[in-house]
Amino acid sequence: MKFGIFYELQLPKPWGPNDELNLYQNALDQVELADKLGYDYAWQVEHHFLDEYSHSPQPEVFLAAASQRTKRIRMGHGIIQLTTNHPARVAEKIACLDLVSNGRVEFGTGEAGSVQELAPFGVELANKREIWEDAIRCIIPMMSKEGWQYDGPYFKFPLRNVTPKPIQQPHPPIWVACSQLETIEMAGRRGIGALGFQFLTSEMAHAWVHAYYNSFVKRQEKLCDYQTNPNIAMVSYFMCAETDEEARRRADGITFFQFALAYYSGSRNRERAAPGTVSMWDEYNKWKKENPEAHQKALRGGLIGSPETIRNKLKKFASSRVDSIILLNQAGKNTNEHICESLELFAKEVMPEFHALEPEHQAWKQKVLNREIELEEIDVTPHMSRVGVGKGVTIDKLVANG
Repeated sequence: MKFGIFYELQLPKPWGPNDELNLYQNALDQVELADKLGYDYAWQVEHHFLDEYSHSPQPEVFLAAASQRTKRIRMGHGIIQLTTNHPARVAEKIACLDLVSNGRVEFGTGEAGSVQELAPFGVELANKREIWEDAIRCIIPMMSKEGWQYDGPYFKFPLRNVTPKPIQQPHPPIWVACSQLETIEMAGRRGIGALGFQFLTSEMAHAWVHAYYNSFVKRQEKLCDYQTNPNIAMVSYFMCAETDEEARRRADGITFFQFALAYYSGSRNRERAAPGTVSMWDEYNKWKKENPEAHQKALRGGLIGSPETIRNKLKKFASSRVDSIILLNQAGKNTNEHICESLELFAKEVMPEFHALEPEHQAWKQKVLNREIELEEIDVTPHMSRVGVGKGVTIDKLVANG
């Protein structure tokens, strides 16, 4: 099992004059530390206009800076939006980042989630999957062919040579964001890596890993000619401390993350409240005060706890055959000190045991890909829902005010 770290670059209100500066510099320090500690990936999102939830519109800038402070950790776009970026610009960004990082890029792709992000770029929510597919077909040949032209339903591109080319040929590993669970099966069918979000149980993970690899092996339909990337990763809320109680105390930002995510992902066809009219942090604290049991329940999920608690949870997910776990630590007002201590403690007390399982896991995966192991076809219908924080009256009211 491999491990990554994940950044939305959250910044709850109120905002001070240097808060965004400190946010970026602290996150870069954390990636540098993670590299020294032996983590495998650093994943950075692309989002636009999502106040407090994500201040990360240009992930390639952050990842390029991180690449100059690190030596081994891979630089993951988690993701780059193919709906709001021109295909040639995407190919150029990925290639340049691959060059400055000396071949460490993971090409995570996605669509963006709501009209809040898409509308300012003139993109219709209903078309985002088709635009993503068209972009993949347009982008991938640009990374290896000296001349390429394309005529698709959404993108037209005259014959040109897109330079530079990435070190990783014919292209860096391709992934797709799977914020909707059914997209995991689609990722397997398209032969690309799945960047999934937190599974509630190991049984849920087991079912979706089977769905992914069965689609990858038995029902694969690639969008164009690219190298496949058989991998399924799971983002998990994370805070490691000496005791479960201390970990939960330090992880309050995790429930803010869930609250803000519910606000921006609910009612995807509606605009949010006007800028400057809502403090997500204030609304979150109102919710927390009114729902103390739900708040505490949320902090008992994910990988939040002592090394022993996290170890026991990871053993269940290791048995489900998830390829990698992506740890979401920077959330809400979680402090830089606690984030770094969490990364250090996990790397010392937990990570080596699961890193040691990687050769056996790769051997299992190769047998699955070679059809030497046939995975059971599991009905995923009972595993289609996630329970989030804050999806009640408060969220509905905020959305309505928009």
